[in-house]
Amino acid sequence: MYKTDNIDRKIVNLLMEDGRMHAAEIARRIGNISERAVRYRIDRMVENNVIKISAVVNPKAVGMNVVADIWLEVDSDSIIEVARKMAEFENVSYVACSIGETDISVQIQARDTGEVYRFVTEVIGKVPGVRKTTTSIVPLVLKDVYQWRIPQDAGDDGTRQA
Repeated sequence: MYKTDNIDRKIVNLLMEDGRMHAAEIARRIGNISERAVRYRIDRMVENNVIKISAVVNPKAVGMNVVADIWLEVDSDSIIEVARKMAEFENVSYVACSIGETDISVQIQARDTGEVYRFVTEVIGKVPGVRKTTTSIVPLVLKDVYQWRIPQDAGDDGTRQA
């Protein structure tokens, strides 16, 4: 279990604003910390899988104007296999196995609603083990998974404090 502190959270928040921000600039903005200490903390968080530095694509900038959430009900012995198959498609941006009314949650990026329809009927519809799909078009995203931040009240053991 990696223990974060307030300085780590400040570093992460600044990197979330600009993933290319130099350690010197991070140190200047935080104050009372050296550039070397910032680099050390970033390296330590990367090595411990607390953070991952990567580029985030803006789907609309590349013509993918429609987001759709698709929930799949599949044969119980096919859940992992179907989920892995969904993850192979390049327009799929998210795949997770679920517990509840559906077995798999998928999010896709598409040029238009016609492309969503074709993906559901012509692609997912042909995947063995899929029994049923439910699709919702997402007209507005208020918070993306990449905007999640380490909670201020996260306990040392990773649990939330009351």
